[in-house]
Amino acid sequence: MKTLIHNAAIVNEGRIFVGSVLIEDDKIAEISEKSEYSDYSDYSEVIDATGMILMPGVIDTHVHFRDGGQSENPAGTFYSESRAARAGGVTSVIDMPNTKPLTTTLEALAAKEALAARDSAVNYGFMLGATNENIDDLLAIEPTRYAAIKLFLGSSTGNMLVNNGEQLDHLFRDAKKLIVAHCEQEEVIQANLLNAKLEYQGTAGETAALHPKIRNNEACFLSTYHAIERARRYGTRFHVAHISTATELSLLSNFDLEKKNITAEVTPNHLWFDDRDYAELGNKIKCNPAIKSNDDRLALWAALEDDLIDTIATDHAPHPLEAKMKPYFDAPSGIPSIQHSLQMMLEPAIDNNELLTMVVRKMCHNPAVLFGIKGRGFIRKSYKADLVLVRPGVEETVTRESLLYKCGWSPLEGQTFHSRIERVWVNGKKEGGAEALTFSK
Repeated sequence: MKTLIHNAAIVNEGRIFVGSVLIEDDKIAEISEKSEYSDYSDYSEVIDATGMILMPGVIDTHVHFRDGGQSENPAGTFYSESRAARAGGVTSVIDMPNTKPLTTTLEALAAKEALAARDSAVNYGFMLGATNENIDDLLAIEPTRYAAIKLFLGSSTGNMLVNNGEQLDHLFRDAKKLIVAHCEQEEVIQANLLNAKLEYQGTAGETAALHPKIRNNEACFLSTYHAIERARRYGTRFHVAHISTATELSLLSNFDLEKKNITAEVTPNHLWFDDRDYAELGNKIKCNPAIKSNDDRLALWAALEDDLIDTIATDHAPHPLEAKMKPYFDAPSGIPSIQHSLQMMLEPAIDNNELLTMVVRKMCHNPAVLFGIKGRGFIRKSYKADLVLVRPGVEETVTRESLLYKCGWSPLEGQTFHSRIERVWVNGKKEGGAEALTFSK
């Protein structure tokens, strides 16, 4: 099976050039700056991609598909959420461990792998979760079996808070794998939450606008500061998930990715929304850590462009709409976003080549490098043919009917993007073809 994509604007490894990519079976067989061919009879399919962008498939290293195999009615399933991901140009995902059951053991990991092998439309890998009780067992698991260790330093959905100092020292000192942390200082959050409930619960002031005041900049900075201090003390490879404040950026560096032990991620939501949007969207943009001020949002954009922030990942986290519509204190945190994450990032980048190559680097190249994902994330000969064809300059409006999430809603409903995901290949296939990701140590 041979597929030729020609006349595309190929965005790869800092370059944009018009050329062709040949897919043979599940791999990239040839990349050429040649755009026209005298004989097309040798190919199973020929796609004229004139005017379109060809890029590697997005690798989303932070998703909550909610499916652990034992919840009677999860907010999402591997079947539903992976199809939403693929529709949005995401070809590989790494799922988080706060499911039912928690992915904190080798047995739970194997069960999740079997579930994804049966249902997933995209390539898949998993993080193993740390708890106060499982550090010894966690560190004994073969590192190539999983993507990273997920550490919750602030409570969130499916509470897995780790707050035992001795166990944290043990983990940071002895981990042979990247640690990815949700950083929020629990003591600050709980004090703010108590005060907010005393003043606002059951009143007109109980709105999602409280969220960035409860889960505030201080909570984020203190947690990130202490985690990075611990990582530097032990020489740990450490990744700050969904960074959300300008103050945390002072803790990061912009060395080349390969030279960094401390790295960071940002979500499209923290780059797109700010605290002014709570008035219209309310709990629909309630997430942990909270979406904060416009100054924070602009600082995150600048840090992304300056390489202080290394990866873009969604933290895709669906909840039923009826749960999100509860009063603020009762509504869960999390935003479904994976179906439009690439379009969100392309919106300011379509006509800006520097931004466009940066988006591809932070959504495709860097995730593969940072998490040691073999044979993906780049358009290279012999790499897996995970590819996305984007048509710029066309309008596409998000409607509830177009959403593939099980939860059936998005805070982006009514938003018009100026690009469309035209075609997606996973391991060279337009449908099916998903595989387990393979990781280096």
